[in-house]
Amino acid sequence: MQSLGVEVLFKGKNFARLMGGMWTALKISLVSIAISMVLGLLLGMLVSRKNRVLRGVMRCYLEFIHIMPQMVLLFLVFFGTSKAFGWNLSGELSSVIVFSLWGTAEMSDLVRGAVTSVPKIQYESAMALGMTPAQVNRYVILPQAVRRLIPQSINLITRMIKTTSLVLMVGVVEILKVAQQIIEANRKASPNAAFGVYLTVFLLYFLLCWPVSLLAKHLEKRWG
Repeated sequence: MQSLGVEVLFKGKNFARLMGGMWTALKISLVSIAISMVLGLLLGMLVSRKNRVLRGVMRCYLEFIHIMPQMVLLFLVFFGTSKAFGWNLSGELSSVIVFSLWGTAEMSDLVRGAVTSVPKIQYESAMALGMTPAQVNRYVILPQAVRRLIPQSINLITRMIKTTSLVLMVGVVEILKVAQQIIEANRKASPNAAFGVYLTVFLLYFLLCWPVSLLAKHLEKRWG
């Protein structure tokens, strides 16, 4: 029976290198997620207002980000802006910028949907009780919107974590890049190294995202 190629992970510091690559991907994800949550919340609240100009501008931004593939946007920021503006962005910084732009667009759309899903009668009832618009938003609308928003935002977090695998295309040494390096270095000694190494990468991503996905499902059932 042929080897599955897992043994190459226990040669030297290969497994430690793989975990270091995982941390690089996770670090980019966490920074991008933090920026996206804050900016997405603010932009989502702005889009839900009845300002046609503001909503038009935000709609153009959202449509651009939704239509543009993340890899193309990553190349545009990393390669395109370097040539156009003469600056030297690192792969990690370019990745954070791209995933923050994407995550902010997705999050703001979720916030807008959660806010607008609150029945109009809630606004009218609160205003009839003498509450100011600010109080209505703070005490009536936002608490209900957050309950709708949290499960969806958790799903967005898992998607952002998984999509960071694209950053290897701009030279970031994350988990997939490290996996490729390990496979190439052991190609002759372990012909099946690709199976074992990529299986390990799959398991690491699964162990990282599965608990988050379970939390989202739990909250959906609890607050559905």
